Formats: sequence, structure tokens, C-alpha cells
Amino acid sequence: MMKAPGISDPAAAAGPYCPPGPLRAGWRRLTRNKLAAAGVVTIALMVILCFAGPLVLRLDASYIDVLNRFAPPLTSGHLLGTDELGRDVLARLMAGGRISLTIGFAAMLISVVIGTIVGMIAGYRRGFVGALLMRFVDAMLAFPTIFLILALALLVKPGIVSTTILISATCWMEVARLVEGQYRSLRNTEYAAAARTAGASGLRIMVVELLPNAMGPIIIVATLNVARAILLESYVSYLGYGIQPPVASLGNMLNNAQIYLTSAPWLAIVPGVAIALTVTSVNFIGEGLRNILEPRSQ
Repeated sequence: MMKAPGISDPAAAAGPYCPPGPLRAGWRRLTRNKLAAAGVVTIALMVILCFAGPLVLRLDASYIDVLNRFAPPLTSGHLLGTDELGRDVLARLMAGGRISLTIGFAAMLISVVIGTIVGMIAGYRRGFVGALLMRFVDAMLAFPTIFLILALALLVKPGIVSTTILISATCWMEVARLVEGQYRSLRNTEYAAAARTAGASGLRIMVVELLPNAMGPIIIVATLNVARAILLESYVSYLGYGIQPPVASLGNMLNNAQIYLTSAPWLAIVPGVAIALTVTSVNFIGEGLRNILEPRSQ
């Protein structure tokens, strides 16, 4: 069909079609998942509230106002009420959430690094070294997580750093098991064999050739480990072995509130809802990433 002179093809004028990059395409698929998108929004709001909120609202989590003890929410200028010492619950929620999120992400990073290194060596080297490493992983997995943390907590002084290390020490084994399985299947691929033929060292093959192809499952388990670490911090602090008062965390806020469940229920409801929302949102994000990075699991 002949076109009239001077009339150009709109598609041609727009230039060649450029498909979106993998990150942009992945982000689109993630946000199309309603639960994952809700999780992203919730976590973003939690981060903004906990890290930027104190700067904007000018609230002091340690300020004691004995004249306003147990003030209910939306009274006396306190949006979420006050606790047994007259401290603003919103201020303590932001401070506690900041610590819990920091511990969650820091413990995730440490556990993923340790688990990835152990899994890489065990899956690629195999033999005696690989068997020894995986038997150690199995032995660690045999202990119930919460009891292992409590046993290790007796050996260190409670604090933010020690709690992060304790949680990391009990979360890396699943990562190691996952990475070991990935490397077992990847070590005999054609590109790994080609790298060995070209004279590449074992370290280069593990890190440069195989690690990028194992990143999908690692990203998924890392995301889920954030939720697990936040829950473990809440457990440990609730039992009195984690973050110690007067420093606030979501766990010790629940611990302090347990004797006021009938007289001041908001003291338990606020941190409890915050923990539930954070953990559920992270799990939604993890499931969304699983659907993107492992479509065969759907």
C-alpha cells in the first residue's frame, strides 16, 4: 500500500524498539504482584517512619513524663499514647523499629556472606572438604534455633552488635545448604568446564563464573532471612537476652507491655502490629521475588 508523500510511519519515527532491562522488567513484574507491591510499600513506609520520623516529628524516645503515664492514644498530644513511665509510644516505636530493622538487615548480610562462602566451597570442591563442611552445617541445623541463640546469648553481653552476631550465627546454615546444592548442579556446566580448560583458578570459577548464576535463589533466601532475623530479635529481646532497656526494640517493648495487657493494651498492640506488618511484608516481597527468579516454582 502506497503512502502519501510527507506522511511518515509513526513506528519508524519513534525509532527501534528497545526492550526494558532485566532490572526494570523484574521491577515491573514484582509490582504487578499485588501482595509483593503492598509489601514494598509497607517496608518503605516503615523505613521512612523509623529513620526519618524522629527528625521530622522531634520526638524523644527516652523523655519521661510522669504526669502523663498510661495516656491512651490520641490524648495529651500523644498519637499512640504513653507507657508506664510517660514515654511517648510513637517515639519508642520509631526507635525500636529502627533497631529491629537494622539488626534484621545486618544479620541477613552477615548470614548470606557466611552461608554463600561455605556453600560455594562445599558445592564446588566436594570430596572430604565438602563433606566435612556440610556435616557441620547439618549438625548446626539439628539444634532448635531459639535454644541455640539462648545458649550462645549466655556467653556474650547483651547489645545491638552481640544480638546481630547471635542471629547471624543461626541463620547462615540454610543459605549454605541452598548454595551448596546450586554449585553442585552448576560446577559441571559447559561454561564452568570451558573456564577450567582456559586455566581459570577454582576461586575465579566459583566467584566469577558460577556465583552470578546462583544469585537468584540467594536473593530470595536473603529476603526471607530479613523477616526471620526480625522475628528472632523480637523473641530474644522479649525473653530478656537481646536489646536491654532503656534502649527500645520491638521485642522488649512487648516484654514491658505484658503486665499491662488489660490496663493499657496499646502498649502491646502497637509493637505487635509493627512486627506482624514488617515480617508479613518481607515475606510477601520474598514470594514475589521467588515468582520472578524461579518461575518454575509457581
